[in-house]
Amino acid sequence: MSQPASNPPSRPAGIRDTTGQDTVRSVPRTGRRRPWLIAGIAAALVVAAVVWLLTGWASGARSVDAQRLRFAEVTRGDLVRDIAAEGRVIAANSPTLYAISGGTLTLKVVAGDRVEKGQALAEIDSPELRSKLAQEEATLAGYEAEAGRAALDAQLRQAAARKVLDQARIDRTAAQRDLERYQRAFEGGAVAQVDLARAQDTLQKTEIGVTSATEDLGLQGRGAGLDTRNKQLVAERQRSVVAEMRRQVDALTLRAPFDGIVGQVQAVQSSNVAANAPVLSVVDLSVFEVEIKVPESFARDLEIGMPAELRSVGTTYPAKVSAVSPEVVNGEVVARLRFDAGSQPPGLRQSQRLTARILLDTRKDVLMVARGPFLDQEGGSAAYVMDGNTAVRRPITAGASSLSAVEIIEGLQPGDRVVVAGTDQFDNAERIRISGL
Repeated sequence: MSQPASNPPSRPAGIRDTTGQDTVRSVPRTGRRRPWLIAGIAAALVVAAVVWLLTGWASGARSVDAQRLRFAEVTRGDLVRDIAAEGRVIAANSPTLYAISGGTLTLKVVAGDRVEKGQALAEIDSPELRSKLAQEEATLAGYEAEAGRAALDAQLRQAAARKVLDQARIDRTAAQRDLERYQRAFEGGAVAQVDLARAQDTLQKTEIGVTSATEDLGLQGRGAGLDTRNKQLVAERQRSVVAEMRRQVDALTLRAPFDGIVGQVQAVQSSNVAANAPVLSVVDLSVFEVEIKVPESFARDLEIGMPAELRSVGTTYPAKVSAVSPEVVNGEVVARLRFDAGSQPPGLRQSQRLTARILLDTRKDVLMVARGPFLDQEGGSAAYVMDGNTAVRRPITAGASSLSAVEIIEGLQPGDRVVVAGTDQFDNAERIRISGL
């Protein structure tokens, strides 16, 4: 049996539905246009990217951000070649005193004491050195006595030789008188000729005696002089040894070489120091120098006597280069600057820091650009010059350089903009696009 269809439930009287409030409207067909708009924008972006890439390819194979580079403009002016560095004040005279011999040390000063020239600073008791001095002095006394004895013997021998000579001369005089007497007697017929001849022989004999005595006197004088001189030279040599020993004994007392202040004391009171051991140092506070370190590239331009400037507390003082080390250490050369006479500022202290500037030379009206790493990377033979947004490699010839600028001999013109730092990223390319300008 079929069941009767069910009727919907009846709505209570007085309650309405929302059918009467609905309104039919037509919706525009925009959903189909939006994909075409997005596609157009994407195509424009692709075209822009292609254009940008083509432009980059046309201007250079690579692109580098300008933030990673440093630029400088080529100008014309005076190039002052100078060296600027921080210097350290040091005493020009600060010797260290050493023990000349081993012994017990007695200090008479402490570090920081002001001393005067010749003042005793320390004493070393060396019995060995003093004993050796006494021995050498005794040896000298013996040599001096021998030299005196040799001189006395020489005088005695010369006196004896002179006596013989005088006696020979007397004998000759007597023989001459006898010969004259015999000659007169012979002429008067009183004596025989043989007696006259005997008198003549006697005179000749005395003449020979005088000649021999004269020669003997001369030889005695020469021999005595040589012997005496030899003894005196031996004594003089020993006298030099004694003088040296006395100097060493006097050097056991360490004295101040000039007016100054005691620096570092390197030995302990009443200690036994070894020979040649450092004891203390003395600092001359009247003359100071400034020690600076100069890059190796400027070392060949430094010369003793070059003008310099030292700046302290806002005041500049003239100075000169006084010394340049011949050794390069860690790519630097040590140089010393000395204040000009009368220009040293008061109140300087050891190890105080000053600003130093050495003037090498000045080149008038030259083409120059700021110094940068591009000089070392390109060897001073090329530079990258900006042409719009592109850096173009251009050959150049660089000249003299200072700490801040370098002379350009050829290859650039005033107003050119040069990449002075960051060219190591270019890999020697001919053209590089610079972005971010």
